[in-house]
Amino acid sequence: MFPRRGGRVDAVFLSLPAAAMTESRPLSAQPGDVPSDATVPKVVVSRLSLYLRELQRLVASGEHTISSGQLGTLLGFSDAQVRKDLGFFGQFGYPGVGYRCEELIRAMRDILGTNHPWAVAMVGVGNLGQALLGYRGFGRQNFRIAAAFDADPAKVGRTIQGIRVQPLAELAETVRSQGIRLGMIVVPADRAQEAADQLVAAGVEGIVNFAPVTLALPAGVENVGVDLAIELEQLSFAVTNRPGKGPAEAAPAG
Repeated sequence: MFPRRGGRVDAVFLSLPAAAMTESRPLSAQPGDVPSDATVPKVVVSRLSLYLRELQRLVASGEHTISSGQLGTLLGFSDAQVRKDLGFFGQFGYPGVGYRCEELIRAMRDILGTNHPWAVAMVGVGNLGQALLGYRGFGRQNFRIAAAFDADPAKVGRTIQGIRVQPLAELAETVRSQGIRLGMIVVPADRAQEAADQLVAAGVEGIVNFAPVTLALPAGVENVGVDLAIELEQLSFAVTNRPGKGPAEAAPAG
């Protein structure tokens, strides 16, 4: 019923607390009970997002309950790993039942802060930015790109996926008037820091950065970097270092 959905590569090794929550007690986590960011390893939060996506898929396919073993198998984790991850946030599960999918989804949304809509300001409307404007997955997780900005006069004023591209001069006022707290940087590396400075000055509190560069941000502004080349490097490492596998031979010159 629950076939594994492909292997998982976990490049981060960490020591988790020895005490793992079992599935023998009912769900008791409340939004106010969520521990501070400093006490939860980022890799655990990343896995929560994977659990949430899988639970949503299961509900869409008609499933109502799942065990830690089944959820772990679907994602390539052990049942103990699933229980330890959830144990950071509360007591989950029911004896003889496991986890109730809808209930666990609600709890995870509370934990991740996606139990309400988030408006996002995007800076950079090139090819990748335009593709992101059309991505429907944001809406399913309560995110909405509410405004898009670009420095290119040829792009300003165009409407892409229902969003009018605005000049950067309107960034601060738009962020303020729409209550935007999250930003997205989709510009070349040499323009990323400038874009970040503008978002911070406008009052944005968290930034997703698609540019392959490390940003200098003030304390209190959160940052997540998305570098697809690094992700491919992690994948090539995992493939290269599988048992019985060695480095791939170089492709012949064309």
